[in-house]
Amino acid sequence: MVRCENVHKSYQLGDRRVEALRGLDLTIDRPGFYAVMGASGSGKSTLLHLLAALDAPDEGTIEISGTKLESLGEREADAFRARSIGIVFQQFNLLPTMTARENVELPGVLQGEDPHTLRDRAAQLLERLGVGERAEHRPQALSGGEQQRVAIARALLFQPKLILADEPTGALDSASSARLWALLRDVADEEGVTIVMVTHEPTAAAHCSRIFVISDGRVTGEIAPEHQQEQLDAASVAARYQRVVGTA
Repeated sequence: MVRCENVHKSYQLGDRRVEALRGLDLTIDRPGFYAVMGASGSGKSTLLHLLAALDAPDEGTIEISGTKLESLGEREADAFRARSIGIVFQQFNLLPTMTARENVELPGVLQGEDPHTLRDRAAQLLERLGVGERAEHRPQALSGGEQQRVAIARALLFQPKLILADEPTGALDSASSARLWALLRDVADEEGVTIVMVTHEPTAAAHCSRIFVISDGRVTGEIAPEHQQEQLDAASVAARYQRVVGTA
């Protein structure tokens, strides 16, 4: 589903070269809810941009559902991203002049899809995510949690196999965050989609089936339940994360 091999990426900042990724390897071979966890500057945001085909690696291979991203031209990357990858941002990125339904439909409108099909799909998704009754409300009339649910519905419009979530609960309170993490896990299970969430919070990562720890531009370890019945919690994730980082 997602495969990164020996991925390198660096940037020029003033008079110095910053190596964001240094030979990163990562493989996800089945749908589910996954976290990429690391400190600020570890390379996790760079990885998210590369997975979203918003940038290209300097070296290495990134493959999503059989498509090698580095082989795509700019227009091909745009088309692939629009149809195959959903993106959920921290700040929702909903257009304030549009209703919730219109915000969900927007990517399809831009792709020239049939309006009636889009309306039906948007209504179905909003209902599925528990905000069907808010479909004709504009973002300012919605709570933060409701706005993020609308953003998730928008990301699901084209039934992508991969959804990338960039600190999706950073603008929400703790109760709304917990509900959203549970929702993302349910969406991954029920829709058969792979969700990769970038986070630095053990509380968020504990909701995922597997956590990839990234440090100094590489995946330095993984955190997962040690047996089928185990449920990760924030304390165990934090403790294991510190052990992984300490031995990197």
